[in-house]
Amino acid sequence: MKAGFVNIFGKPNAGKSTLLNALIGEKMAIVSPKVQTTRHRIKAFLNKPGEYQVIFSDTPGIIDPKYKLHERMMDSVKGALEDADLALLIVDANDDFASVDMIFQSLRLKVPAIVVLNKIDAAANGKIAEAELFFKDKTYCKQLVKISALQKSHLDKLLAVIIGYLPEGEPFYSEDDLSDLPTKFFVGELIREKIYQLFGDEIPYHTAVMVNEFKEKETLVKIQADIIVQRETQKAIIIGERGKMIRQIGMEARKDIEAFIGQKIFLELFVKVRPKWRDSENQLREYGYQ
Repeated sequence: MKAGFVNIFGKPNAGKSTLLNALIGEKMAIVSPKVQTTRHRIKAFLNKPGEYQVIFSDTPGIIDPKYKLHERMMDSVKGALEDADLALLIVDANDDFASVDMIFQSLRLKVPAIVVLNKIDAAANGKIAEAELFFKDKTYCKQLVKISALQKSHLDKLLAVIIGYLPEGEPFYSEDDLSDLPTKFFVGELIREKIYQLFGDEIPYHTAVMVNEFKEKETLVKIQADIIVQRETQKAIIIGERGKMIRQIGMEARKDIEAFIGQKIFLELFVKVRPKWRDSENQLREYGYQ
């Protein structure tokens, strides 16, 4: 039996969350084309009873912090460095490898690392060969594996390599569990994902979601959540003309939440203004950014 922690690191939009979801076979992390979609460290468990338990961690994209929120996000990255048995260093095949290398060097890894060259299906001419040549002599790179997380290409090969590096041991978690995070967390993330999908570049980065109520009744689950924004103008945009946008957020989130928990839900959303919440220690703590 093999069991261990495999933590995923990389620049924003390298495909970390897409890879996590593809490996687990469930939507554990929200995904959008916008950078900094992932704000928390998300653990997800891949179990094959009697053979292995892989505890994957998706981490926020590595950035220079501008707000206390960003500092919390980078704290998640630092925490993931402490308990890893193996690091997956995700690289977009079309990225600038020198800038990626600077980030990976800064991690100062103390565990083996696999460089995962992602998006090979969309790689420009010569980029795959360039990556192989560039990373082969890097001290942190034990092996390079080429994949497309979106197309689910070569994931079996990647998983086999991962398991080969894991230590022997008993499972850390129940083999029936998919994560150590509560259902309320994933509900909030699915609502936040819709904001990233439905609005432009500014609004999503100014919003947070707090699930206040999650009550299981006989026929459905009642959920009440607040969408937090920083300004009244943002509140008006989220609500939309005659409530059009808030209804659309609720309708689209409801579908994904019902698919995730396997039950019908009643979803009630409110929008609240909390100025400068991204720089408030108390509000960040209240919204789950420990």
